[in-house]
Amino acid sequence: MSDRPEMYEGVDEVWLDGEFVDFEDANVHVLTHALHYGTGVFEGVRCYETADGPAIFRWDEHLQRLYDSAKPYDIEIPFDPEELTEATVELIDREGLASCYIRPIAFYGYGPLGLNPANSPVQVAVAVWPWGAYLGEEALEEGVDVAISSWRKYASSQIPTNAKTTGAYVNSVLASLEAKGNGYTEAIVLNKEGQVAEGPGENLFLVRDGEIFTPGLAESNLDGITRRTVIQLARDMGYTVYDQATISRGELYTADELFFSGTAAEVTPIRSVDDNVVGEGTKGPVTDEIQTQFFDLVEGDLAGYDDWFTDV
Repeated sequence: MSDRPEMYEGVDEVWLDGEFVDFEDANVHVLTHALHYGTGVFEGVRCYETADGPAIFRWDEHLQRLYDSAKPYDIEIPFDPEELTEATVELIDREGLASCYIRPIAFYGYGPLGLNPANSPVQVAVAVWPWGAYLGEEALEEGVDVAISSWRKYASSQIPTNAKTTGAYVNSVLASLEAKGNGYTEAIVLNKEGQVAEGPGENLFLVRDGEIFTPGLAESNLDGITRRTVIQLARDMGYTVYDQATISRGELYTADELFFSGTAAEVTPIRSVDDNVVGEGTKGPVTDEIQTQFFDLVEGDLAGYDDWFTDV
């Protein structure tokens, strides 16, 4: 009987530092720098099953963000993008997965402990596994109940908010734990000024009078790849999108519709905030149209976006 989590059942290998290794052997030392100080950067990417076979969605943009995230921490990734692409495609093929979640990560490894990681080697890994709807299949249709977290999102003067950093995600962990502990599916995090930033692992969109608003990147939120996708899709569908908005907490309670976007969450409706019903308490018509268009896109049924896919 395997003691590994169910989500990894059937996964045989991980790509680690240039080699394909058995899943159970993909280990690091307990004195790994990133374990103690959070000095790692990562991505979350999805590969979707399409009529033409498995295809990774917006891989180039995710990979670029990985390298950009590494810059503030002086993490020099010892593989070029082409090598990581080749390794990831081969890993998915070796695992025989029609669709999956992809986790590339680069981090300071085992070396002298201390805040300065300069003498620690940079390690790189890519793992893949099957993963369905992050917030639950029913959430995609019924929406989720969320709460405003008491934990504020850190500012860019404290930690780079445009970098997807392992250590910084303790902020998201705290917000998520608080929400779930109080009976909610997810949280919404405000920035230090008290305006809406994002969810713990998602960007947020607000619909009012048929127009779409999402917090600008100066509001301490991540430049989400799915956020970019939703903005482009919505504009292509004829919607007016304000992508540099400042959204107050109170506006969440009076919105016509709210939804999350993210690689894991995809496009998930929000049906209540702090027990205040959003709109009719169901998936709104704008959210429904965008969600439908998004899934048509990632499943390969929408023409005109071929350059967003990397075939496996």
